Amino acid sequence: MTDSALVSGVSVSHSSASIDDIEAVCSLDEREAVEQLLARPGVEEAFALQTCNRAEAYVVTDEETRGREVLAEYVADAPADTVRELGHEESLEQLLRVACGLESLIIGEDQILGQLRTAYDTARTAGTLGPVLDDALLKSLHVGERARSETAINEGVVSLGSAAARLAATESALEDATALVVGAGEMGTLAARSFSESAAEVIVANRTRERAEHVADTLGAHVSAVGLDALPVAVTEADVVVTATGSSTPVLDGETLRNAGATFIIDIAQPRDVAASAAGVTGVDVRDLDDLRSLTDATLASRQTAANEVEEIIATELDHLLAQYKRKRADEVISAMYEGAERMKDRELSTALSKLEADGLTDEQRATVEAMADTLVSQLLAAPTQSLRDAAEEDDWTTIHTALQLFDPTDGAPSQLANAEPDEIPDAVRQQMPSAVLDQLGVSND
Repeated sequence: MTDSALVSGVSVSHSSASIDDIEAVCSLDEREAVEQLLARPGVEEAFALQTCNRAEAYVVTDEETRGREVLAEYVADAPADTVRELGHEESLEQLLRVACGLESLIIGEDQILGQLRTAYDTARTAGTLGPVLDDALLKSLHVGERARSETAINEGVVSLGSAAARLAATESALEDATALVVGAGEMGTLAARSFSESAAEVIVANRTRERAEHVADTLGAHVSAVGLDALPVAVTEADVVVTATGSSTPVLDGETLRNAGATFIIDIAQPRDVAASAAGVTGVDVRDLDDLRSLTDATLASRQTAANEVEEIIATELDHLLAQYKRKRADEVISAMYEGAERMKDRELSTALSKLEADGLTDEQRATVEAMADTLVSQLLAAPTQSLRDAAEEDDWTTIHTALQLFDPTDGAPSQLANAEPDEIPDAVRQQMPSAVLDQLGVSND
């Protein structure tokens, strides 16, 4: 990590984009996306998050302009007015806000935290994370958990699945209805759970029937399971359908639904589970994620106090993250400084011990000399170490760069001292340098 390791981000989300716009960005899955981003020249780290309501990507580069160029290509298929570009601190804050659910369609929903963790695991497995994004994502996951444990941000409607069930309730008397949930993943399970509390009967359909049966078994006797091959029959029995699979192609189309009759369908999958041809089937009413926006205003109003508390948590944790980066950058320079000093110590100690051994040197005497050398290094570098950490806190990279030049870890000696000019050495460094070194340079420490 260096002081020039900058995070750039880009976001296309429900706040300004339609589902079609978001899908246009998600032509690759998360692993393919991060691998392609990392392959671009100048990109040191890469992360991508794709959900029903957002497509986001983050890269680490030496120059912000390079990061923006790479990400502009990533979202090239989205309308320009739906794209939000993020600078270094904006990117870090966005990750924290996303993890806490403040950027979700359903404010405070829980599912996004699991999606973020899955995306993190994907990028880590792909080898596209480094110290900058790894720290940012781990911090985001921590803050997301903290927001939900310390505030009421996730009380009430906490997922798209439960939001879909609530929307269905506005269109149909669920106590007499049969609800069909297509997909037994996290979203589908949450939708099935919500329907199990309000609908007369619930059918869970999944590509792997065993998974559907597992979900059904946990929800009660009025919940049954079928495979996707049974969909043509299942849709004729259902009054309400929620689709939430991870399929790359539609699982419901006009042909599947031609005998469905009056059916209210909510497609909360990305990519969409319901083909465009379904809209032409008589009696079929298809809604998607855009239609869930009607629930967000009431949700936001009821959670505004909790949201304010989460904002305070984010502000505090963002400060901690930025300070953590600064400490790490300073520690890299400090490590180089100690490495150079240790090599110099070892070289000089070897010379001194060779001379002493010529006159006879006991093991105890050797240990005393070695201990003295260790103590000298520690004491001489203690003050410069603190100065470097202070400089990092104050973003004084001139001081840090100068210190890195003075102690070249590849050579083990203050390699730049012979050519250094007094006015090139920052006060913070000069005031902490040993007098013998200053004398060698002809520099005053006044």
